[in-house]
Order: sequence, then structure tokens, then C-alpha cells
Amino acid sequence: MDHLQQKKKWKMRLRKQRGIRRRLQAAGGHPRLSVFRSSKNISVQLIDDSKSLTLAAASTLESALQDQMSGKTKTERATIIGSTIAERAKAAGVEKVLFDRGRFLFHGRVKALAEAAREGGLKF
Repeated sequence: MDHLQQKKKWKMRLRKQRGIRRRLQAAGGHPRLSVFRSSKNISVQLIDDSKSLTLAAASTLESALQDQMSGKTKTERATIIGSTIAERAKAAGVEKVLFDRGRFLFHGRVKALAEAAREGGLKF
């Protein structure tokens, strides 16, 4: 892949992310639950856009969660992260959020994380 193709691919990803965030801001008023998924890990942040502040975060790279993560599949790890962010959001006093999947489809690990967060008490 040459440089121009990489630049075009990056621009399309950015455009997709901005479109999703623009629609979420129009719905507005609640913190945003932003998901990032790489090939091996998944991370999630609870962001208050009005104050530009991260209220809570969870990731498969956290050393505190490594004992729970060992021997699990990537989807099972995403479920653990979903329940962890739900606990941390409740501790921060947040119950209702807007789910920002970024450029990722609502399928597989992203869906598992969302369902675990819902079971943990978050509403979106």
C-alpha cells in the first residue's frame, strides 16, 4: 500500500468517527462511552465532552485486571472490560451514557462489551 492509499484510508476512518460523534453530540447531554479496539486489546473511556474530561476508563492492558484476563478469549476479555467500566461509571455517579463505537461495527467484541456494560447497570 503506497502513501496515498494509506492517507485516503486514514481520512475515511476519521470521517466515519467524526460523523458518529457528531450524531451523538446532537443527541447530547450525557457522557460518551468511547470504545477503541485493536487486534489484541480493547479499551473504553467515559468522556464528558462538555468539560473535556475523562470520568472513568478501563482497558485489557491494566495490570490490576491481568489475573482475570489470563486464559480468556478476546471476546471474554471485552465482557470483563464492559462490566468493569459499568462499575467505575456508577462509582463516578453516571448511569446514562451515549455509546460511541467509533469506526468499529457493533459486532463481536464491541457488542460483548456493550452488553456487559448494560448488564452492569449502564443505560444507553
